[in-house]
Amino acid sequence: MFELLSVNELSTNVKEYVFKAEKVVRHAKPGQFVILRVDEEGERVPFTLCDMDKEAGTITLLIQTIGASTMKLAKLKAGDKIADIVGPLGNPTDLLFANKILLVSGGIGGAVTYPQVKFLASQNKIVDNIMGARTKELLIYKDNFDKYSRHNYVMTDDGSYGEKGFVTQKLEELLKVEDYDVVFAVGPLRMMQAVCNVTKQFGVKTIVSMNSIMVDGTGMCGGCRLTVGGETKYACVDGPEFDGHLVDFDEAISRSGIYREQEQNHICRLTGKR
Repeated sequence: MFELLSVNELSTNVKEYVFKAEKVVRHAKPGQFVILRVDEEGERVPFTLCDMDKEAGTITLLIQTIGASTMKLAKLKAGDKIADIVGPLGNPTDLLFANKILLVSGGIGGAVTYPQVKFLASQNKIVDNIMGARTKELLIYKDNFDKYSRHNYVMTDDGSYGEKGFVTQKLEELLKVEDYDVVFAVGPLRMMQAVCNVTKQFGVKTIVSMNSIMVDGTGMCGGCRLTVGGETKYACVDGPEFDGHLVDFDEAISRSGIYREQEQNHICRLTGKR
């Protein structure tokens, strides 16, 4: 059993959970993820390690309440316990080859880019950040990105904060005047695809984090498979990060909706709403 130490609501349907997980955090590195079960009958759900404190033995997860398991999590309070946390899983992010890095996140994607900006800043790297959301209320960790980034550019669809528009607009603007060694993009699949379309025009290396459907997290189930450079890869053991210019995004987008009807039916049973 793993104790929930604190839970903090950051925006609409997005909460920050801090769990006691000493063995998990011992070898954890930015970019890796864990798989948890809320209870013994629960499904296995993967979440990126948003933050960690090795001395305190804690991990931080940023979770959007959108499905059955996350609805169960959202009901928990500090002091409650969940059945399992397995990890760290996946490969840690390696951006140390670059000196000048641009991070791009959309929505909940900030949960993945935040540990990167924090770590890279500690390594004296030049890091700029573009963060996007539909509206001001959905921005995640804005102050933290301000703290660790050289420049933090904020884009909102409705213009309620920062600049009005999409992250790709700011991305294209920056690539015309800045020479980045790499762009690291995390967010909805369509957003990452659009980012890669822009960076490809400028010939800038681009890495994306693929949050594929996943069950076991060890490469056995094959649920997280995707095509990268014409080869089958598994997000859990080969990733979760890949060369964005080689990812077959159309296939990944198609596969991501394969269980949408079942998920919706499950939510309807939980909430009694259709």
